[in-house]
Amino acid sequence: TNFAPVINHVARYASSVKDGSQYFVLLIITDGVISDMAQTKESIVNASRLPMSIIIVGVGTAEFDAMVELDGDEVRISSRGRMAERDIVQFVPFRDYIDRTGNHILSMARLAKDVLAEIPDQFLLYMRSRGFKPFPAPPPYTPPIHSPPTHVLQTQI
Repeated sequence: TNFAPVINHVARYASSVKDGSQYFVLLIITDGVISDMAQTKESIVNASRLPMSIIIVGVGTAEFDAMVELDGDEVRISSRGRMAERDIVQFVPFRDYIDRTGNHILSMARLAKDVLAEIPDQFLLYMRSRGFKPFPAPPPYTPPIHSPPTHVLQTQI
């Protein structure tokens, strides 16, 4: 499985956003091992300076040791002597969320929580590192008050 081309594709979109108005999240669902590890690491290091995060969900029984390395939780990923500016990858093995007791709702809720766990911090780290501040909150919505229509009956004599 080649990851670098799809990471580079999303990175091209992310690189066009300079004002903090957009943030990209790439979800990769894979059942295999990475066949372009060096290129993938380089793509992630390059993308780590962009407004994007990468979520990888591994499905099946394959060995996902390389995915754990890409995750960067233990050791920040590097390529050609360059370190990633920030950790932008979250890897989750789907098999860890298969509930043998039949409680699929709870296991899928745990999967969703863990898949999205790092996105808020990754997003905030990117925005803060670029000096982007949140826009002021819009005023609260208040629905218009509708008074009953008044009908005036006019007659002419």
